[in-house]
Amino acid sequence: MLEIKEEKLNKIIPSDGPSISEVKRYLEKYNDEYIVIKCGGSVLVDQNLFDIFIKDIATLNKLGFIPIVVHGGGKRINNKLEELGINSEFINGLRITKKETIEIVEKVLIEFNQVIVEALKKNSCDSETINSKENNIISVIKENEELGFVGTPTNINKRIIDKIVNDKKVPIIAPLGLDENNQTYNVNADTAAASIAKKIKARRLIIMSDVEGVLDNNKKLISEINSTFIDDLINNKTITGGMIPKIKNCLDVACNGVKGVVIIDGRKNHSILFELLSDKGSGTLIRQ
Repeated sequence: MLEIKEEKLNKIIPSDGPSISEVKRYLEKYNDEYIVIKCGGSVLVDQNLFDIFIKDIATLNKLGFIPIVVHGGGKRINNKLEELGINSEFINGLRITKKETIEIVEKVLIEFNQVIVEALKKNSCDSETINSKENNIISVIKENEELGFVGTPTNINKRIIDKIVNDKKVPIIAPLGLDENNQTYNVNADTAAASIAKKIKARRLIIMSDVEGVLDNNKKLISEINSTFIDDLINNKTITGGMIPKIKNCLDVACNGVKGVVIIDGRKNHSILFELLSDKGSGTLIRQ
């Protein structure tokens, strides 16, 4: 990565972001390495948070980092299905996706994917859509009959990601996949991001959600955990319910070629920049 002069950094880094002195120390850390960012929750529906998220991705791109964005869209899908009088049903957090809903899910996710691409363009950041219709990268098999058209990734086409990155663009990936018969499947965005991060051996997988990270029994943020610590936290009921599969998924990624997985709070301004470019970070780092 080229050294960036302080004067230029002052123009790139937002005034309420990390300090320039911190940023300079971290510029080399992620030199030529992939950073997969999964965005979901409030970031995708709150216009102010969405705008900050877009600016942060554009900032990383201008700094010479290689961000790869995987987005969700659950709330948008819920709203569209409700509008059409279709109930949303879930099993263990996964949407039951029937024949009549998979086309709606696909349409909503592809339309939103394009919204992200256009927003980045307005911030002088070139990006390219990756979805099931144009340049699918996620091969899937059906997860189970009960869930319908929900897919489990079996392979990721890294070549398409590499080409977009080599063109200095940011890949924007919709969580959709195709089976061997070219049937579209809905893929859980966390699962899609995890599969992509493992395949491309990303330096970091950042999961943006509506939680601060992993909290201890006093509701204080735990800045870093590993496999031993995670077992203890599950056994003593600090980590419970839906957070257990999320954390186990993160640990699986950290044990399969990705140096660290971080859960950060997307409701906090510039949480991505503070995680990557400051001493304190902004969430819980999960390592092997």
